[in-house]
Formats: sequence, structure tokens, C-alpha cells
Amino acid sequence: MAKKANREPIHLQCTESGKINYTMTKDKKKHPERLELKKYCAFLRKHTLHREVKK
Repeated sequence: MAKKANREPIHLQCTESGKINYTMTKDKKKHPERLELKKYCAFLRKHTLHREVKK
């Protein structure tokens, strides 16, 4: 199976609780800006804004 080229792992951190809840990959050459998504935070038990952080 071929490896996906130019994809790097990123971590998403909840802006309210500060916990890193999600890990995903993205192509940093095509999308150099930081990712922001509304995701579910299990610690707070609600949907909150998650931002990409450097790990």
C-alpha cells in the first residue's frame, strides 16, 4: 500500500478546556494556515472550538 505523500500529523486542542482531544493529518503545503473546527469535547460534554497546535 502506498504512503500518503506530504501529510503531517496535527493535534487539535479545545479552546475552553485546553485538552488535546483529536489527532488528524493534513497537507501543510496546500493549507499552511492553522485549522479551526467545532468538535465535541468529552471533558466538557459539548461542542467547542478546537484549534491546531504544535506538538
